[in-house]
Amino acid sequence: MTPQQITLVQNSWADVVPIQDTAAGLFYQRLFSLDPSVRPMFKGDMQEQGKKLMRMLGLVVNSLTRLDELIPVAQEMAVRHVGYGVEAKHYDTVGAALLWTLEQGLGPKFTGEVKAAWAAAYGTLAQVMKDAAYVPA
Repeated sequence: MTPQQITLVQNSWADVVPIQDTAAGLFYQRLFSLDPSVRPMFKGDMQEQGKKLMRMLGLVVNSLTRLDELIPVAQEMAVRHVGYGVEAKHYDTVGAALLWTLEQGLGPKFTGEVKAAWAAAYGTLAQVMKDAAYVPA
């Protein structure tokens, strides 16, 4: 990611924070619409799950300039997610749901440049997580 992309992600995240509960609801609604097979992986309170998602996204966004701190956390989380039934293919669906949610929540502020920055951030993180969780045989 370029410094400009990091700035775009962090600045747009500041616009998501005030609507984070709505954004979390939109995200899970879209995720389950795109892939209903993932719904059973979420057994608890979805409002609490949404809060966890937003906290994790905030941590990621705020750590983009400190990848050396972020990568081990993401790797540990990826390994845990395997135990919940997460497969490598699910990362693409999550990415699509995330970008759609940001588009809905940010409206005209979600420009092509902002979308590309978020796609780069998510793509980088997802690859780190997949590499940690799914070691090739």
